[in-house]
Amino acid sequence: MPPNPWTSWPLREALSREGLSEARLWIGRSVRVLVVAGLLWTTLVGGTFSGWGLVAACAAIAMAFVMFWYFLRMTRERRLWPSIGLFAVLEAAAFGFYLADARMAAIVLWCACAITAMERLPLSIAVPCSSVALGAFAVVNTGTWLTTAVTTGGLGLAGYVVRLDAEARGNAQRLLAQERAARKAEAETAALAERGRIAREIHDVLAHSLSAQLVHLEAARLMIQRSTDLESDREQLLERVVACRGMAREGLDGTREALSALRGEMVSVEDFLGRLAAAEGAQLDVVGERRTLPAEAGLAVRRVAQEALTNVRKHAPGARVTVQLEYAESHVGLVVRNSGGRGKPGELARSGSGYGLLGMRERAELLGGTLESGPDEEGFVVRLWVPV
Repeated sequence: MPPNPWTSWPLREALSREGLSEARLWIGRSVRVLVVAGLLWTTLVGGTFSGWGLVAACAAIAMAFVMFWYFLRMTRERRLWPSIGLFAVLEAAAFGFYLADARMAAIVLWCACAITAMERLPLSIAVPCSSVALGAFAVVNTGTWLTTAVTTGGLGLAGYVVRLDAEARGNAQRLLAQERAARKAEAETAALAERGRIAREIHDVLAHSLSAQLVHLEAARLMIQRSTDLESDREQLLERVVACRGMAREGLDGTREALSALRGEMVSVEDFLGRLAAAEGAQLDVVGERRTLPAEAGLAVRRVAQEALTNVRKHAPGARVTVQLEYAESHVGLVVRNSGGRGKPGELARSGSGYGLLGMRERAELLGGTLESGPDEEGFVVRLWVPV
């Protein structure tokens, strides 16, 4: 519900200089300088004052402008009673100027107070104050009643128009500040999301690589622990060490690939899965019309395939593995199925964190997809569905 203008102050942005153009500021300063110069000129050359009286008149004009500046400051700070008190002092000063025969200073002060009160005070206070100032001007004006009425009404209307203009400027400044805050929050949110995405990619690559290396190192440890003749097992140990080196190289390549993917430079999903399937001895089938996938969807397919094949190596060594990539109209699917594993997982199955598929499921859900994993009739299956 918008505030009631009769009881509420104008917006703080409307009472400040914020949002004013440089040209408008200079115009305002020029008008004030001309007004002061005009008042001083009429006081000095009018012949009304001389000697110490002239000095007193100039000092009074200067004091009036100081009080008027404080009146503007009190209204900017929304201090009602000090504003009303200063307005009353300015009205008394205007009557003093009139009684001292400084008519121009009195008229300028009355008109300025009327317009400023209408612009900067709550309307329930601004209307009476402006009426008092304009009424005093109408009483002392020597023109015809029609001219006086038109001038008085025009000054009141001018004050209200200035108020509306200031309110419009204040609303524009407030909306601009809100938009800037919203953009800043959006940029911060995007930065946090990007950091999370980078951290997730690097984590997934390293978790896959290190988990695979841990499998081979665990196997080498078991061979050393159980072997009675290390010389006879030398070839197998060397094979494990070489495999670990290959996994380290694979992790480094995967990290580079993740960084390239974040920059929008990545090989196609089919090529990646083809290389991965060949390295793991799996069969790859691609169904549907091939097309370029969004970066997040493509990365999800890559990481799930890596995690699923790593799990096969850990839990079902020697199993027959098939990888199926399906392009549909609204989604992309990945199915990794293994069957007929001949090896025993034993202690190797306990290597790694155990959170691989859970992390992949969270990745899929962040993209609006699903990931299901579990045993089927022949072995174990992992199914990924991601909208594109």
